[in-house]
Amino acid sequence: MEKDSVLLDGLKNGSDRTVIRIYDAYKADFIRFAARYPLASEEVTDVYQDAVTVLWEHAQRGRLDALKSSIKTYLFGVGKYMLLNRLKKTAKQQTLTDDVAEIPDQLYDESLHQERVESLRVGFQQLGEQCRTILRLFYYEGKKLDEIQAQLGYTNKDVLKSQKSRCLKQLKELTKGK
Repeated sequence: MEKDSVLLDGLKNGSDRTVIRIYDAYKADFIRFAARYPLASEEVTDVYQDAVTVLWEHAQRGRLDALKSSIKTYLFGVGKYMLLNRLKKTAKQQTLTDDVAEIPDQLYDESLHQERVESLRVGFQQLGEQCRTILRLFYYEGKKLDEIQAQLGYTNKDVLKSQKSRCLKQLKELTKGK
């Protein structure tokens, strides 16, 4: 394999031959490296292709001009990060699927669903203004606690977390048995 500096120059200059050389040179090693992760071979190949694309894009943008490691090490680092992200995503999807599978069929009864929604609406209106605001910002608007803390002027995020927890507990009590 050519020296990394020659390969980097080829990547920066947009040489398709250089990209193909790098792709072919490290693919088998990457697939062996990725075998420790529980992903299908098609997914590993997709990740490898994406990692090579990122390598090329970073070279084009000059982000590899001061590269201290070898191209292979950098490529595998990018690939490992992508593999771990793919595993996280897969785990989240699996958890969601498992959670939905555990929901009893009676929860899908439309009238029962409407009763619960109405109960939540009534309970929510019975909460104090501060609780309604916190729960609305967190659950409905999807804001992070840091954003809510800044918006509502809380000096400590832990205080906000405790308040949110108390508000949620209060809402559950208000809707219990309804």
